[in-house]
Amino acid sequence: MQEQLLRAIGECGAVAIIRRVPPPAAERIAAALRAGGLPLVEITMDSEDAPGVIARLIRDSESGSFIGAGTVLDAAAAREAIAAGAHFLVAPNLDHGVIETGLRYGRVVIPGVLTPTEIVTALQAGAQIVKVFPAGSLGPEYIRQVRAPLPQAKIMATGGVSADNAGDFIRAGAFAVGLGGKLVDARAAAEGRYEAITAAAAAVLAAVRSARPASG
Repeated sequence: MQEQLLRAIGECGAVAIIRRVPPPAAERIAAALRAGGLPLVEITMDSEDAPGVIARLIRDSESGSFIGAGTVLDAAAAREAIAAGAHFLVAPNLDHGVIETGLRYGRVVIPGVLTPTEIVTALQAGAQIVKVFPAGSLGPEYIRQVRAPLPQAKIMATGGVSADNAGDFIRAGAFAVGLGGKLVDARAAAEGRYEAITAAAAAVLAAVRSARPASG
């Protein structure tokens, strides 16, 4: 599962973050994202009934879809997310308990980091991907510079990433990007305009694809 998920993140290049929306809307949003070609969805643990939403999305997900838990701040939250079936764990911080718990149960763990020291510490602890946050405040050039001495780091740039700048982060060397409010439009969801979220997902994926070198 870990290798399959890592391959999916690398190929897709984007993870959608659904935060603090009512459970029925979260499930509709996830479906809208999948319709736009984005099969990687993170439900933050500070959302209403996050474990229940994760479990239902996994139960109803299509082949090739992966549902993770976000804002996993400590080992207790990691265990709760894993019990719900979360395929991967994402955090805004670097907590060794989260990494250890996730690895113990065969999950991909993506801790939040900022500095080169934190990146190396996370990798040494076993993290497969690191989440540079808030990437929007740092800009793509930060990703480029930090990867010069750390080319082995798979970086997911998160925070302030949109369809407009996602390609810039990928060109700078990001393994993937994480997008929340700039992808999952809360107003569109509240108004039932899920087609807008589908279109936004497709736009992000197009930006990621266009930023990558042509194969062959």
